Amino acid sequence: MAIDHVRVYSGLPAGGIEPGIFFTRWVTHFCAPAFAFLAGTSAFLYGVRINNKAKLAQYLVTRGLMLVVLELTVLRFFWTFQLDFSSFVLAGVIWMLGWCMILLAAFSWMKLPVVGAIGITIIIFQGVAANVPYLLPEAIRPSFGKLWEFIYPSGFETFANVSVLYAIIPWIGVMAAGYGFGAILLMEKKQSRKVCLITGSSMVAIFIILGIVRAIQTPSTDGLPFLLQVLNQQKYPASVLFLLMTLGPVIALIPSAEKTKGWLSQAISTIGSVAFFYYLLHIPLIHVSALLVQWIRDGVIHPDWFAFSPYVFIEEANRWNLPLLYLVFVIDTIILYFLSDQYARYKSAHREKRWLKYL
Repeated sequence: MAIDHVRVYSGLPAGGIEPGIFFTRWVTHFCAPAFAFLAGTSAFLYGVRINNKAKLAQYLVTRGLMLVVLELTVLRFFWTFQLDFSSFVLAGVIWMLGWCMILLAAFSWMKLPVVGAIGITIIIFQGVAANVPYLLPEAIRPSFGKLWEFIYPSGFETFANVSVLYAIIPWIGVMAAGYGFGAILLMEKKQSRKVCLITGSSMVAIFIILGIVRAIQTPSTDGLPFLLQVLNQQKYPASVLFLLMTLGPVIALIPSAEKTKGWLSQAISTIGSVAFFYYLLHIPLIHVSALLVQWIRDGVIHPDWFAFSPYVFIEEANRWNLPLLYLVFVIDTIILYFLSDQYARYKSAHREKRWLKYL
């Protein structure tokens, strides 16, 4: 995630035929699906721990609303360092996660297999949602379509200066499927690992077969090598192939992740224990780093280049190269780790402060 957001401020494109840039973008595709899926799993496990559906639903609604508000206010400022909120509003990944949690609060009252089945159905048949506005009378179709773009892209214009990067569908399906997946983690460990490995590996195999077939049937017109065509799946909205490609390995590797030890595992666990704290800090830190790089390289800064972040266009002569991108990423990640470690210690030492569980 942080790699991709450093890429945003570097001015490098989101992919392309150059393998280094392509994979710098591609490796970050695993983030949003894992966030949504494991958020659903975490919600289920939290519900099991507290054994109170009403409290679970309340937590999901309040946390979801908090995420939506923060996306539209604090995070919007962190991305752009602009206070004119009328010029640009982003419905990004945190906005999406917030609304999906609110919807999951309603789903959580249903039986677990039903929630999982609903999630998988939404993912597989998501394309049907594009037709919903066209079922309505033409007189109300444009106004309804403007709102429906927040649910699923259907070819309508949204509100002025509003960019919907993450529509709710299929992501609510991903979170609901993750909620249902939680039951697998409660199985006996050996059985759970077996199910994870078989499920994840099967998803990867299906992706490889369908991805190759798709690449053969619809060859690239922009010069992408065949392998990159197979891996270049649609993220906005996330297609079934995109989700097979990303969630398959995540599910398959869960058993290995549980057994991983050492300093890297400890560092990842530390960040994971305060994941939203990390997210909140990483955007302004990367933004400031980009301005600092400009000052070191050119003796001036260009804050106007980032007025519509994460949509950034920088002339090729002013873009970073990949080594600089990764250097900034490594430095910022080290800084974020130490900040996360301090906050994790504070959070652990002050369990009586209930608001800390939201951050």
